[in-house]
Amino acid sequence: MKKKEMKRYGFIALLALAVCIAVRNFSVVSGLVRTAFTAVVPLLIGCVIAYIFNIIMTFYERHYFPKRNSRFVKCSRRPVCAGLSFASAILIIVLIGNIVYPELVKAVKLIYDEIPPFFSEAKKFAETTLKEYPEIQDFISSFEPDIMSITEKISSGAYDVFDSLLSIIGSTVSVVTNIVIAVIFALYLLLRKDKLHNDIVRFQKAYLGNKVNKHINHICDVANDTFRNFFVGQFIEAIIIGSLCFIGMTILRLPYAGMAGTIVGVTALIPIVGALMGAVISAFMIFTVNPMQALIFIIFLVILQQLENNLIYPKVVGTSVGLPGIWVIASVTIGGGLFNVAGMLLGVPVCATIYKLIFEILERRERMQTIVAERTGENNEE
Repeated sequence: MKKKEMKRYGFIALLALAVCIAVRNFSVVSGLVRTAFTAVVPLLIGCVIAYIFNIIMTFYERHYFPKRNSRFVKCSRRPVCAGLSFASAILIIVLIGNIVYPELVKAVKLIYDEIPPFFSEAKKFAETTLKEYPEIQDFISSFEPDIMSITEKISSGAYDVFDSLLSIIGSTVSVVTNIVIAVIFALYLLLRKDKLHNDIVRFQKAYLGNKVNKHINHICDVANDTFRNFFVGQFIEAIIIGSLCFIGMTILRLPYAGMAGTIVGVTALIPIVGALMGAVISAFMIFTVNPMQALIFIIFLVILQQLENNLIYPKVVGTSVGLPGIWVIASVTIGGGLFNVAGMLLGVPVCATIYKLIFEILERRERMQTIVAERTGENNEE
């Protein structure tokens, strides 16, 4: 017993010494942590990709010759289903690109074509309306925006930004490299997930007690169920709202129905604020064609958002995640403030996991208090 206490006190002393050294050399420690985090970012992204793709791969595995147990089927099930999951993701990205890109190019071309006539109409309107202010009229009359001149000036200054362009290219290469490493690592995790799971179980049995393992496994199970339900529910909800947006815009004969429905559906993957972001982008594109139709689109999407928030989201996502609305808003706000879009996306399942675990502990404590109160009452009656 004394030996155990000495080990414990020695560990606490070493921990306190390490904390003091880290505080006194905070800049050095923070730099090392930042460097280490930068180095492992591709692997962390790979873990996230593997987790999301595992949901798709599990679906394919359940339908890949489920009643056959031949050696060929067993050996080919994992690689074939992993390849199908990646092929499905690529197909979705290509499909979204084919819908959005042509419409986006068309909208940008329309904006470019409409700028000179817009300035001309605005100038004529100002000249006829502001007759009582000759100074303003003179200024407007002398204002002649030359799009070609502006383009030439931008082109002539291209050499000044050559260094910046090289920096951007370097950053792009770095991002692409990280993505490639992340995808390769994710593929390795998917193909070897059973072996990794068995190794983790062996490590737990060798170094941790049964009680600690039970708590760790329970936390992991709750987190896994919450994240899985959230991602599946969010994806289904995004498909529903995107399809409803496309159908409604087609009925109302609004332009860019395919592009707007796709953008609203994709951005709806971000809880609460995602569909609003998609609405702003789509409304701007429609505004380039007809401002009144943009207003009609905004009114339509506000109604659709109310339908989604009150009927679709609670049924599809809210019930599966089990997080009250106030905590959904709080988790999106805090997650977005800390980690931008990734924080908005992951804030809800993280908060839902913590919420479930806390209330499990609370309910367990309340049951214990009820049992103690009942026993105390029985003893008093005796």
